[in-house]
Amino acid sequence: CTRNLDNPEYKLKYPPVNDRKVVRDYFNTVTAIEPPHTKHFKDLGAESLVKVPSSVIAALLLAAPDIPAFEEQHLLHFTAEKLEQLRQDVDKAQTTNLALAAVLTKTILQANIQMFNSMPTWSYVMFPYDCRHRTEVPMTYSGNLSFSAVAPLESQTVLDGSYKEIAQAIKEHCSKVSSEYAKSLIYTVENEIGVLFQAGISLCNSPDTSYVGLTNLRYMPLYSIDFGYGGPEILSNGYFIREGMQRIYSNKQDGGIDLFMNVKDDLFEYLKKSDELLKYADIIF
Repeated sequence: CTRNLDNPEYKLKYPPVNDRKVVRDYFNTVTAIEPPHTKHFKDLGAESLVKVPSSVIAALLLAAPDIPAFEEQHLLHFTAEKLEQLRQDVDKAQTTNLALAAVLTKTILQANIQMFNSMPTWSYVMFPYDCRHRTEVPMTYSGNLSFSAVAPLESQTVLDGSYKEIAQAIKEHCSKVSSEYAKSLIYTVENEIGVLFQAGISLCNSPDTSYVGLTNLRYMPLYSIDFGYGGPEILSNGYFIREGMQRIYSNKQDGGIDLFMNVKDDLFEYLKKSDELLKYADIIF
């Protein structure tokens, strides 16, 4: 579909800008502060990565084949009523997003323990955030400007804690993001590939780690997209293909959400037996 951009009806007061110089100019005024999760991954990989030059790791990664799409996907549905019940049960003072993250963090850890018959040391929770809302980068910048906040939680603490305590712990780690953190993450991405390597091998479900990566797309106006033949009936997304990533979409039929889970089939066999999860969710596949 096309639009006549000369028509005043479609004129934006502040046209979007896609020049990354806007971002560079802004971050040149910011002093970087290392976020806690970066230090965590540095400390975690200190013994194994300190002796390996970044140039060697970079060469290995560049020589490796592309990561294939993660094809083991499962779908859960939460009605609006069940989602609100979940929030009330966990902590009515928290957001629905945090309450859901707390339930997923604990139930996936429990399934992980059953699958591997061992207690992982760390349980990771990852939230992406849009820098436009956490920095002073001009809102008119239309390019990608998102980073991740990671909560490294001790698995035993997650297992022993209440959902309310888990939600609070996730909030402590993932809500304190800033321009200073964002600039530090840019530096890490561009100069400290060893830290990225350590994060990459940690953010997964294994005998050593449990992982929930939560991407909330429910507030994006995706269902209003119309290319001339009507809007979509149901949405999915092939972009977030890594194991452990969970994608939240709004369900326009009943106002609830659809949760697409990238978890291994073997792990899901244990997860779908979780009474706590099934208290709120219906398994679609």
